[in-house]
Amino acid sequence: MPLPHDPGPHWGEVGIHGLHRQREWDAVVTLAAPELAGTEVWFVALPGGELVREEGDGDSEVLGRAVTLAPPYRAHGVRREGGLWVVGATRIETVELDDDPGGQAVELSWDGRERTVRLDGRPTLAGVVELERLGAERHATYVVTAARLSGRIWELFVSPL
Repeated sequence: MPLPHDPGPHWGEVGIHGLHRQREWDAVVTLAAPELAGTEVWFVALPGGELVREEGDGDSEVLGRAVTLAPPYRAHGVRREGGLWVVGATRIETVELDDDPGGQAVELSWDGRERTVRLDGRPTLAGVVELERLGAERHATYVVTAARLSGRIWELFVSPL
């Protein structure tokens, strides 16, 4: 007589199955640099190669030269034991705006009937034609967010609404 069917999970030897975690970094590099001061640094490499430090006390110039990813990217460098630095970098999208909207952050949305613009979190009637064009090129309805990185260069996110 056959044994009853076992409805329990059959996970196999590794123990857990499922979806893997999303990749966090597009490039990772380890650099032996005990002479570098600091413990951690966040920085952005602009399209022309200029590095903009956002936070931290590490040397973004030395660490940025070690990253093999072509700009633009955002990177995070962390000092480890023995004078090692680990740098993770993620690609970002940037845009150079000819007409400066002012402020440090812009959020623009279009729902098919109404445009909403917020500049540094405050509603405004002013438009940002270049950001509206970028949103409309990609989606019928959209949200575009932009954060100033340096001068006229902004980090850009375009999402469907």
